[in-house]
Amino acid sequence: MDLELTNRVALVVGGQGYIGKAVVDRLRAEGAEVVVASRSATDGVTMDTADQASVDAAVAQVLADHGRIDVLVVTAAPSAGTLDAAKKSDPDQVAAAIDGKALGFLRVANAVLPAQREAGFGRVVVISGQNAYLAGNITTSLRNAATNVIAKNLADECAGTGVMVNVVNPGTVTDTPATAVRQGSGGESSPTQIADLVAFLVSPRSVLSGESISIAHRVLGSVVI
Repeated sequence: MDLELTNRVALVVGGQGYIGKAVVDRLRAEGAEVVVASRSATDGVTMDTADQASVDAAVAQVLADHGRIDVLVVTAAPSAGTLDAAKKSDPDQVAAAIDGKALGFLRVANAVLPAQREAGFGRVVVISGQNAYLAGNITTSLRNAATNVIAKNLADECAGTGVMVNVVNPGTVTDTPATAVRQGSGGESSPTQIADLVAFLVSPRSVLSGESISIAHRVLGSVVI
């Protein structure tokens, strides 16, 4: 299937990360012109998603260089491994985690969406996580749940404009995902599998919007309405 991404301009925030690199490679394989954004960019633009001025400057640079941003993919967020499990209910850690992931996404989306709406076309995908569905750790639950809620609100705001906003929720991400799924856990997926799903969602062929999509099996034994 031709995903019709040839010559589309794609901004991948966190494009030097574990998932981000796979997304960059997949979109380039589809013919997209990919700009990588990270805090220490060696190929692309420098962007700190915690700093609105940095976000605005990077987006302005991409628009100046390429004239448009057809696709935005946000994979940037502090790794869950950097969060202190002993402080899972600590308000300061919870607030910092939400800022680092959910509000970082919102800052970038707010900078990119006006140009997409004006163009009448845009695709936005953010990588969140299945911890949004799980209790037991306020920090990880809230940072992902907040990301999903923000994306849904942005999708609704863009309804009818040609701009689609969606979320991809992985469980455990590994190079060698297991086929078995444990009770109370989501299925495992690889960066390449995530990138394949993202490539479809950012394609003009996709008309999905406002969806939070779990890749691999969504939490086994959990009903979420």
